[in-house]
Formats: sequence, C-alpha cells, structure tokens
Amino acid sequence: MTTPTEQIQAQPAGKDVKQILAELSEKFPLCFSQSGEAKPLKIGIFQDLAQRLSDEDGISKTQIRHALRLYTSSWRYLAGVKVGVARVDLDGQAGELIDEQQAAHAAQTLEQSKAKAAELRKAKAAAERAKHKEQPKEQSKTAPSDKPAYKKSQPNKSAVAAKAARLNSKPQITEKVVQEQAVELIALNTATLKVGSAVQLKVGLKPVPATVLEVVKNDVVVQLASGMVIKTQGDKLFQA
Repeated sequence: MTTPTEQIQAQPAGKDVKQILAELSEKFPLCFSQSGEAKPLKIGIFQDLAQRLSDEDGISKTQIRHALRLYTSSWRYLAGVKVGVARVDLDGQAGELIDEQQAAHAAQTLEQSKAKAAELRKAKAAAERAKHKEQPKEQSKTAPSDKPAYKKSQPNKSAVAAKAARLNSKPQITEKVVQEQAVELIALNTATLKVGSAVQLKVGLKPVPATVLEVVKNDVVVQLASGMVIKTQGDKLFQA
C-alpha cells in the first residue's frame, strides 16, 4: 500500500513503541490487546488517549501517534475490521459499526502488506540461493563432475498459457487506473479544517476517506476508515 509522505518526529528516549502498546493493553484491556483478535478502534481514539493519559504515564502525543499507527497497521488488527463489527472506545463500549467501504479498505491494506512481506521473503531467499550457488562453481573448476548432461526441459504448455492470459489482462488493469486518475479532487484550505471534519486523503492515485484528529499549522493528523492514524500535510487533503 502506497502511503503519503509523513513527517515522523523522533520519539523521546525511554519507552519504545512496543513497550507503550503493552502499557496501553494493560491500562485499557477492553480496547487494546497484545495477541489474538484485535477490535476496531473508535474514530477519535487519539484524543481520548491524550486526555486519559496523565503525566505520570510518561507517554507523549508523538508516542501515542506512533503506537496507534503500529497497532492499526498490524495484520491481526486489519483482519478484524469487518462489515458489521463495532468500534470500541477505551472502556470497551461499542460504537459505530464498520461499513463496507471501511472493511474493503482494511482488506486491501492487509493484502498489500502481505504481498510486500512475501516479496521481501522472496528477495531474501534469492540472495541466499545466489550466495550458495557461487561455491559449487568454484569447486567445479578443479573437480570435473561425473554426472551426465541432461537435455533442457521444454516449457510447460499450461504455464505458457497462464502467462499469456495474465498479459492479456493488463489492459483492463490499465483502464482501471486511468479511471481512478480521472477522479476530480477539490483542494481544502488548511486554515478552515477542524477536528472531526470528514476529508479525502490522497493515497497514491486513489483518495480514501479520513477524519481530522489534530491540526497543527500545515500538519494534519487524520484517521483512516481502517483506524490507522497518519500525520500528513494539508495539500494532500481534499473535500469529502
């Protein structure tokens, strides 16, 4: 999933994000969890946390933002954002239900995250194979192999047909992208933004619905339909 350019502030020394999430799970067990099923969070949970956490907790707003981003982008959280499931507040009270658009966005984000992880694993495996492949080459220069040469196998016809089918489907994907590019976006004036305003956040070529959580000059903190909290800039926000 392509995400907008974010200005991530350096986290204060001391607690890391995972430690903060562990503390939130202990302090608000009906809202946050460290394992198993994760419940969708209430829109505006960032403000609730900022109000409920005291100076004694030693957790800044920047740390809360980082923790929420990590929590809401996890696979188990995204898997729990399904149609009809209720969002919960810090005390576990049920609120707004997840609609089809929110569930679809979470499912797409989860699919893209898993695909990216698979690509990284594939690249790592290829690098390992290449590393081990160099050793037999050096040995073969000094010790000739007794194994007979085998005839190169012919390409599998079904694999060739499947590849041709994928190539033929590319124009349809291109047409879909062109249609998404045609969506007209109306720019917003950052000075008029308020907490709770519904906006559209441009993510790649496709805008997604979001809710304004915090406005600091030209920086705006928004929460996506999936629950993910993102800090972006006003020029990436458009009228809903």
